[in-house]
Amino acid sequence: MRGAPDAPPNILYLHSHDTGRWVQPYGHAVPTPNIQKLAEEGVLFRQAFCAAPTCSGSRACLLTGQYAHSNGMVGLAHRGFSLRDYRHHIVHTLRRIGYWSALIGEQHISKKPEVIGYDEVFKIPTNHTDDVVPVTLELLSRDHGRPFFLSVGFFETHREFFRPSSPRKANYVLPPPNLPDTPETRLDMAAFCESARSLDRGVGAVLDALDATGLAENTLVICTTDHGIAFPGCKATLYDRGLGVMLILRGPGGFSGGRTVDALVSHIDIFPTVCELVGIEHPPWLQGESLLPLVRGEAEEIRDAIFAEKTYHVAYEPQRCVRTRRWKYIRRFDDRSTPVLANTDDGPSKELLLRHGWAERPVPEEQLYDLLFDPNEACNLAGDPAHAPVLREMRARLERWMRSTEDPILDGPILPPPGAELNLQDQRSPKDPTVRV
Repeated sequence: MRGAPDAPPNILYLHSHDTGRWVQPYGHAVPTPNIQKLAEEGVLFRQAFCAAPTCSGSRACLLTGQYAHSNGMVGLAHRGFSLRDYRHHIVHTLRRIGYWSALIGEQHISKKPEVIGYDEVFKIPTNHTDDVVPVTLELLSRDHGRPFFLSVGFFETHREFFRPSSPRKANYVLPPPNLPDTPETRLDMAAFCESARSLDRGVGAVLDALDATGLAENTLVICTTDHGIAFPGCKATLYDRGLGVMLILRGPGGFSGGRTVDALVSHIDIFPTVCELVGIEHPPWLQGESLLPLVRGEAEEIRDAIFAEKTYHVAYEPQRCVRTRRWKYIRRFDDRSTPVLANTDDGPSKELLLRHGWAERPVPEEQLYDLLFDPNEACNLAGDPAHAPVLREMRARLERWMRSTEDPILDGPILPPPGAELNLQDQRSPKDPTVRV
């Protein structure tokens, strides 16, 4: 669509695997100059969170505007979980007002991508940037004659990471703050950085094509990731290291100027933002809030808390959380008291922790953190009598959300769908033999 500026905007959804906020514009020493440039041209959301820190759940929440237990994606699509209603995917709402849609690369919300509802699904050898970018550039060179929603998904920065070009690069990186600074964790992080460089090159190539084809001015770019990085205590956890995501928007509607927004926002806020931007009513199932009041300066906050959940990753591990500016409350909904190790991707950092007894470390049923004094979520205050009033308040907030959204965990364990493929809670690796239910 190369038409008048008043035409409905194109929407380019650029997304990666397991990147968290570990990119340059969030202050990390991870060289991602193209993502940095996008942030300097658009709006960077400093406090953006996914609604489910697993690959399928997070994407499903963003693309349906619903929490995972509401849209049905409480596990991994490639292991047998699915949306309750694929008509709730954003492409169906946009199609009704004339949008054309296409999927290139990673999607992770269905075993069969054709059931999602895109007008065109491109089959490529892999979802790495080298295969995703050429198809994307060819597609952007077409004149579709109508606005488009284009999903461009990169496999980077999922494990297995790319090998650093030199082992010396491990001398000059820091692992995540919840992990010790050791040769193993530094080499692990250096490999992540190498994958992030590949991701950034892919993002840069697509953004350059937008400029070259004259599409940039009337295209809303949504650049994000599914959840935190694939290190212990990050991905597939309800800590900020698991829920925090990069989120950069550039394009019509005020998403410009190199600004930052510090308000709490969730992936489920993207769908209602698009609806307001293109001028259509919000579908009745949406559970998020539009971001436009924030970027227009009409509001300093659109929510006073974010909520998130995990039910299944590769194994059952039911948890829910509520996070405000000051407090984080996490609750487990089963009787397990030690880590579910299979839900952490294998790698050198995980092996280091296992050698030092991580498998036997207790995991409490309830966790309460003061994020002002303890942003690393290291000191659990749930058992501190001085914080009992805060604990009661956060418990009540979580329960109200669960009841208002009809969370099935309130009625007992959530069973997997027939045919789902799972790891057992006592297994150590997602690569261990699975069971089919």
